[in-house]
Amino acid sequence: MSQDAATLREEGNHLFKSGDAQGALSCYTKALKLSGDQTEAAVLHRNRAACYLKLEDYAKAEADASKALDSDPGDIKARFRRAQALQKLGRLDQAFLDAQKCAQLEPKNKAFQELLRLLGTQIQQKLSSTDARVQQMFKLLLDDSDTLEKLYLQSAAQNLVVLSREDAGAEQVFRNDGVKLLQKLLASHHEDIVLSALRTLVGLCTGHQSRTMAIVHELGMPQLCAVMGSGASAVSLAACHLLQVMFEALTEGMKRDIRGKDEAILPEPSRELRSMLQHLLDMMPAATVSGPGRDSAINLLVKQVPRKSLRNPDNSVTLWTVDHGLKKVLEVAGTVPELADGPPLTDNTPMSCSVLLNKLYDDLKCDSERENFNRLCEEYVHQPALESKVRAIQAVSVLLQGPSDVGNRTLELSGVMETVIAMCASENLIHQQVAVETLIHAAGKAKRASFITANGVALLKDLYKTSENDRIRVRALVGLCKLGSAGGTDFSMKQFAEGSTLKLAKQCRKWLCNDSLPATSRRWAVEGLAYLTFDADVKEDLVEDKKALNAMFELAKSEDKTVLFAVGSTLVNCTNSYDVEKPDPQLVELAKYAKQHVPEEHPKDAQSFVEKRLLKLLQAGVVSALVCMVKQESPALTDACKECIARVFLALVERQEDRGMVVAQGGGKALIPLATENTDVGKVKASQALAKITITSNPEIAFPGERIYEVVRPLVNLLHLECTLLQNFEALMALTNLAGINERLSRQKIIKEKAVSKVEGYMFEEHELVRAAATECMCNLALSTEVQKLFLATGNDRLKLVVLFCGEEDERLRKAAAGTLAMLTAEQPELCARIPGTTSHWLEILQALLLSDSQDLRHRGVVIALNIMQAERDLTEKLMESEALEILSVMAKEDTDARGPISKIAQQCLEVAVRYGIIKSYAPLSAHF
Repeated sequence: MSQDAATLREEGNHLFKSGDAQGALSCYTKALKLSGDQTEAAVLHRNRAACYLKLEDYAKAEADASKALDSDPGDIKARFRRAQALQKLGRLDQAFLDAQKCAQLEPKNKAFQELLRLLGTQIQQKLSSTDARVQQMFKLLLDDSDTLEKLYLQSAAQNLVVLSREDAGAEQVFRNDGVKLLQKLLASHHEDIVLSALRTLVGLCTGHQSRTMAIVHELGMPQLCAVMGSGASAVSLAACHLLQVMFEALTEGMKRDIRGKDEAILPEPSRELRSMLQHLLDMMPAATVSGPGRDSAINLLVKQVPRKSLRNPDNSVTLWTVDHGLKKVLEVAGTVPELADGPPLTDNTPMSCSVLLNKLYDDLKCDSERENFNRLCEEYVHQPALESKVRAIQAVSVLLQGPSDVGNRTLELSGVMETVIAMCASENLIHQQVAVETLIHAAGKAKRASFITANGVALLKDLYKTSENDRIRVRALVGLCKLGSAGGTDFSMKQFAEGSTLKLAKQCRKWLCNDSLPATSRRWAVEGLAYLTFDADVKEDLVEDKKALNAMFELAKSEDKTVLFAVGSTLVNCTNSYDVEKPDPQLVELAKYAKQHVPEEHPKDAQSFVEKRLLKLLQAGVVSALVCMVKQESPALTDACKECIARVFLALVERQEDRGMVVAQGGGKALIPLATENTDVGKVKASQALAKITITSNPEIAFPGERIYEVVRPLVNLLHLECTLLQNFEALMALTNLAGINERLSRQKIIKEKAVSKVEGYMFEEHELVRAAATECMCNLALSTEVQKLFLATGNDRLKLVVLFCGEEDERLRKAAAGTLAMLTAEQPELCARIPGTTSHWLEILQALLLSDSQDLRHRGVVIALNIMQAERDLTEKLMESEALEILSVMAKEDTDARGPISKIAQQCLEVAVRYGIIKSYAPLSAHF
C-alpha cells in the first residue's frame, strides 16, 4: 500500500472519530483506489462500511462489509457491521446468523449480545402472526397476473421455506391447502421457485409421518421423481433431499407407537415405502431421466435399502429390491455413454452403481440369496438379446468395482475373458477403453491377478506404447501401475526393473497436470499414483511436484466424485498412515536363517522423511481438499474412502504445531462426521485426531457453538478396551479439556454418554499417565452437581480413592486428586466429615500436601484444610492438635507476595480455629496487611 493511501486511511480514521462520516468516506474511497494490497483493502472496506452505517446507506454498508469478509472471514468487526446493516435492511435471519457468530467468538461483548437479543425479539414479532402471513404468501404466489415481478415471487416462496421450519408455520401451511399450492409451484419455470417449494416440503415432512403420508398421496411419486429427474442439478439434489426426509419420516414412524407429532393413528407405511422404492427403480433405465437425477435415485437406494445394522435380521427390503430391480441397475451399469444407446449418465454413475450393487450383495444373509444375486447377474451378461458385448463387459467392470466375488464369477464365464482380450486389440477406441478398464479392475482381484500378470502385461505395454489416444494410454498405464505395485510397501518385492516405477509415476503426473485431457482421464492418472505411491521414491517425487499436487487437489474438489478413493489412497501412502505390523525381531532372524522372504522398509519411509512430506502436503493445501472430499454427498464417498481421509487427518495432526493450521482450514469440523459414519477403524482414527486437536486447542475456537456437543461421543468411544492405551490417554486428556469449559454443552453431554463410570475405571489403570489423566478428568467433571452426588452416595469408595491418591508418589496424580478433593469439599461440605473414615492416614496425607515442595500441592492442601475446618468443628480440633497447627502458622507468616494466595488461606484457617475458640487469638504480621 502506497504512502498516499496510508495517509488517506489515517486521515479517514481521524475524521470518523471526530464525527465527520462523509469526509471519512471520501478518504477511504480514495485510499481504495490507490491500494494494491488485499489485506489493507479489506480494512478499508470495513471502515467504509462503518461510514455508510452512520450515513444510513445500509445496502452499501452490507456490500462493503461482505467484501471485507471475503478477504478475511474472521474479521469480527466487519461481520458485526454487516449484521447491523442486514438488520436495517429487514433481512433478520441473515443478520441473526452474523450476530450469532460474533457472540460465539466474543461471548462477553455486550454489543454483540444486545444485537442478538434485539434480533431475536424482532424475528419473534415477525413470525407472531403466522396464519396471516401464510395467507399473504398464498395470495402472492397464486396471483396469475403479470404485475408481480419475479423478485416478489421468490421472496414470497422463500418466506414459505422459513415458515415451514417452525412447527406452527408448517402446520398452518399444511392446513391451508398448502400442498396443492406447492404442487403448482413445482411446475414453475423458475428454478428458484421450484427450489423454494421443495425446501418448504422438507419442512412439512421432517419428523412428521402423518403429513408425509398425506403429501406422498397428494403429490404422487411420479411428479416427485419427474422433478428429481429434471436436468437442473440443484433441483435434482433438492428433490433427492426431500425424498430422503420422506423416507426417514416414514421409517422412523414405523419404529414409534405414536407416528407423527400430532399423535395421529396411521396405518403401516410399508406399502408407501415399497411404492416409493419401485418408482426409484423404474427411474434407473428411463431415458427421460437426467444423469444427475439418476445419480440421486441411486444415492437414495444406497441409503434406504440395505439394513442400517446387521443386528437387524430383516433384510426383506433388500431381497425385494434384488428381485424387482437388480436387472434395472445392471442395465445402467452396462451403459456406455459414448455408444448413445442407453440412458444419460454422469461421470459418477458407474461408481454409484458399483456402490449400490456392493451394498445390496453385502446385505444378503445366506448362500441361497447370494446365489440368486449371482444368477441374475450372469443372466444379464449372457442374455442373447444383448447384441453388443461391450455393454456386458462394461457391466462386469462395474461389478468388479463393487461385489468383486460376483464380478470374478462373471469374468470366469465362458468367453468373457476372451472377449476382454479381443476388445483390447480392437481398432474401436470405445471397445478398447471398456476392455482396458475391465482388465485394470480384474488385476486387483486375487483370483485373476496371476492370469493378468502372465497374459495382460504385454498387452498393456503394447497399448501404452502404440496407441495414439491418450485416454487409452493413461488407462493402460494404470494397469501397468497396478501390476507393478503388487509388492506393496515391501522394498524388496518389486515387479518391474529398477527405475520403471519412477518413469510410470512421472508419466502419471504429466497426464494429471494436462488440462487438455478430460477429467475422467486425469482421474485415471491419480488411480495410477494410488498404486505407485507404495514406493517411497514415488512419494518423494510427488510431494515435490506442487503442480501435480494442486491438480490432484482440484480434482478432489471437482464434480467427478469417482476420484475420491484414488486421492484418499494416494494421500494415505504419502503420509504412511496405513497400518504396518512390525515383525518380532527374533522371528525375522529365524526367517533369514530359514531363507524365507523378510519384508524390507524403504529408507525413505523413515519417520524423518514422512514428517517432511506431511509438512509439504500441508503447505500445498491438503486440508482444504480433504474438507471438500468429506462434504461430497455421493455414494462414491464410501466408508473405505472415509477411512482413508480419517487416516490422513490423523497423520496431519500428529505434530502439535500443525494442528492450528488443520483447525483453521476446517479440519476439526470435517472430522466430526468421519468419527460417526465410517468403518470401525476409520471411526477410531478420526476420533483420535479429534482428541489430539482438543488436547492442544481451545475447544471453543476449534469447535464453536453446539459443535462441542458433537465432539464428546467420539472421544468417549475411545475409552474402550479394544483401543490402545495411547488412544485411551488422549481421549481422557481431551475430555478433561472439554469438561472444564461448559456445564450444558460439555459436562452434561459427557455424563449423558455414560462416560463417568469409564473414567473411574481408568483411575485404576496400572499405567501412571493414564491413571493421572483419568483423575484430572474426574477433577473437572466434579464441577457438575450430578458427579458430586455420586461421591455423596453411600456404599462406594470414590472418596476413599481420591484421598488415597493424594498420598501417592506421582506428583501429577497427587495434583489431580488434591484438586478433586478441594473441589468436592468446597461444593459439598458434608463430604468433609467422611474423610477420616476413608483411611486412618488421612491426617498424614493432608500434612504431606501442606509440606510439599510443589506450590500447587501446598495450595490444594491448604484449600482442603480450610474446607474441612469450615465444615466441622471436631475436625478442626483434630487438625489443631496435630502438626498442622504449626505448619499453617508458618505458612500464614510467609511473604504473601512471594507465595500468592497460600499464605492468605492459611491465615483464614487459623482465623476459623480462633472463631471456634480452639486456639487463642491469632495476630498476623501487620506488614503483610
